[in-house]
Amino acid sequence: MTRAPTREPHFVPPTTHSVRWAPLVTIVTDRQLTNGPEGLPRSLARALEALAIRGQGCDREPRDVLVHLREKDLGGRELLALALAVGAVTRAAGVRLFVNDRVDVALAAGADGVHLGGGGLSAADARSIAPELAVSVATHSVAEVERAAADPAVTFAVLGPIFDTPAKRRFGLPPLGLEALSAASARAGELPIVAIGGIDAERARQCFDAGASGIACIRGVLTAPDPAGALLALWPSGNRKR
Repeated sequence: MTRAPTREPHFVPPTTHSVRWAPLVTIVTDRQLTNGPEGLPRSLARALEALAIRGQGCDREPRDVLVHLREKDLGGRELLALALAVGAVTRAAGVRLFVNDRVDVALAAGADGVHLGGGGLSAADARSIAPELAVSVATHSVAEVERAAADPAVTFAVLGPIFDTPAKRRFGLPPLGLEALSAASARAGELPIVAIGGIDAERARQCFDAGASGIACIRGVLTAPDPAGALLALWPSGNRKR
């Protein structure tokens, strides 16, 4: 595989990646919503223009945003090529980049972390291969959040779907609801939770009020006529624990 030029990770939390943190807003990619892989970096760049807008009651820092490259159907070479293109955009904006499941591609692309689903490597396995990468894990119940909280290799958990979403409906995953999010947040200890699934601006506020440290969305940003405005609308008011 072609390797990215050697560089420092976008952000290194104090002492080690085992320190737990979570982004306030995560943009999860779907190149099918942006006219293919060529359009994805352009759409992301338009959305990340929001970070240059100040005022409106809150500060927005690049470290508060994460791009999750989630293109499960791509082979290694195609995924790496897209990761390098997306990585050029995230580096320019100063935001973090995670790659879905593929530790090898995350390393080759110089990403900041890897997001693990339920059927692949464990967080400990990913850490043993790439201790410099942060690790987020997918969870779909309060019990799974509790297990993730007990795993020191996990940086943060992504919990969902909180609301109904077509992407999860076809896999038979019913919405968990805000009560489950609140219960998971109460039992997560120091593990931050990022809520995902059917999130729009109003629901983002509800998720933060229910205890989420961050929110993640796909269509709400990438398909918006004004991606930067859509990203701004997801921002929480005031300071949030992360």
